[in-house]
Amino acid sequence: MSKKDPDAHLGDLLLEQRLVTREQLDKALEAQQNDGGRLGEVLVRKGLISEDNVAFALSEQFNVPLLSSKTGGIQPAEGQHLEKLISKQFALRNTMIPLSRDGNTLTCVMFDPLDFMLIDELRKITRLEIIPVVATKSDIVKAIEEFYGGLEMTKKETGKHHTIGKVDLKAGENGEESLSIDNIITRATAAPVVKLVDLMLWQAINKRASDIHIEPFEDRFSLRYRVDGKLYEITPPPKHLYLPIVSRIKILAKLDIAERRLPQDGAFMVKLEDRSIDLRVSVIPTIYGEKVVMRILDRSGVLMELGDMGFEPDDLEKLRKAILSPYGLVFLTGPTGSGKSTTLYAILQEIKSSEKNILTVEDPVEYRLDGINQVQVKPEIGLTFANALRSFLRQDPDIMLVGEVRDLETAEICVRSALTGHLVMSTLHTNDAPSAVTRLIDIGLESYLLAPTLLVVVGQRLVRRLCPECKEAYKPTLKELGNVRLNADVIYKPVGCPVCGNTGYKGRILIAEVMPTSQEIKETMARGVSYHQMRDLARKLGMTTLYESGLKKVEQGITSLEEVLSVTLGI
Repeated sequence: MSKKDPDAHLGDLLLEQRLVTREQLDKALEAQQNDGGRLGEVLVRKGLISEDNVAFALSEQFNVPLLSSKTGGIQPAEGQHLEKLISKQFALRNTMIPLSRDGNTLTCVMFDPLDFMLIDELRKITRLEIIPVVATKSDIVKAIEEFYGGLEMTKKETGKHHTIGKVDLKAGENGEESLSIDNIITRATAAPVVKLVDLMLWQAINKRASDIHIEPFEDRFSLRYRVDGKLYEITPPPKHLYLPIVSRIKILAKLDIAERRLPQDGAFMVKLEDRSIDLRVSVIPTIYGEKVVMRILDRSGVLMELGDMGFEPDDLEKLRKAILSPYGLVFLTGPTGSGKSTTLYAILQEIKSSEKNILTVEDPVEYRLDGINQVQVKPEIGLTFANALRSFLRQDPDIMLVGEVRDLETAEICVRSALTGHLVMSTLHTNDAPSAVTRLIDIGLESYLLAPTLLVVVGQRLVRRLCPECKEAYKPTLKELGNVRLNADVIYKPVGCPVCGNTGYKGRILIAEVMPTSQEIKETMARGVSYHQMRDLARKLGMTTLYESGLKKVEQGITSLEEVLSVTLGI
């Protein structure tokens, strides 16, 4: 194995260079498993290798430039005000130092070139793209004291002027088409790659992300997290680590790592402290490699109370009246990611009791609810929504929850269950509440069956909450408002701070339109009606629209006008 191979394991490199023996390496790996930490740190701590040799091996392994006291040392560029970008306290705490700035990039010296949590934090602090360079911890600490100490003592230049331009970090050739399965598995299970994937998952969960996107391109790959409904770019590891990372994820999800031509789906579970977190993995082939998306489902997440989700008082009263009915249909509508499942769980939490037999069929089961019988669909063995519902009717249910109505068969069973004395709740993918009626009729459901059973339809979306730490009050101009009419002179806008990750938002809240089926709506529905007629009638009878619900959140200082217009009108 050549020492120039960017994918070579650190341990193999050290063995190849005869810097450690196999016995020493095995002992260090055992200590690493017991005590944690990176292999290089363990070897240095045990006195088996010098810091210089570890830094050199890291540089070789990840194809990152190495700075050393033996080759001129670490000399931050002068005249670039680097001390204003990174404070001494931050530099010492993270064992790093800024080296030079070139346009919108900042070169930083650090011991671990793959600490992309630190790299991401640096990017947010400086608003620059970060290029890592390797050095030993001793050299970095010494450079910090010399650089910041000299500035503090003299406020003058204390050394020669060294301007270091942008460091060109070119990953080695992947050669992924020629890799053997054995090599792929070996790389995917190497300690650095395992640690990288673990860090990626921890960081995403810590940031409250709902999805992780790993996307290959011609000369790089992208890492993005979806937080509060928006995708944010995260500084990714070097391109040559793309294949080992994807392979590691596929191994965890029990997918075929040799199959790179067809889409694959899988899942695995991780434990973070006392939390159990499910990850649903989807892999699809693209022209540059496999794109991976991981959906994060926190099974131990805190379930919200129905009254805390964001419903306006009048709408909440209408919804509660419907869900306390002994039988009938309750539908929640909205696109993927609009919080429908969360609302259904909140409803179940409110109405469950030891006197009611509640059954759910879901895909997937996102939360575990005590006292409720939950079933996971498994289409591959014939356990579909429709088949599960048929079995439910022989289980003496009072309330049934169906994760989603996808076809006429499932819709008909839901309606007939409601007609025979059961309360049935489910979701539909429609844009608003009135369109749920026309959608059900369009898929073939008879209107004379739907009209007497439908209790309420809730259309909903999620809007981002303004960060309470940094939101700023302002008076919008007439030009900014346009046709918007607000009952508030002052509203709030996002600013950005460390608490919210400089996004200006933290968390999300529901906006909704609740359409109870009054007798007039039932009669109109039975006769057959267009979407626009249904919407006009619902508005006439007092339904608050998604847009109006959003504007109330703006007036209350909960979200921004831009966010509401974006979510409800696409502006």
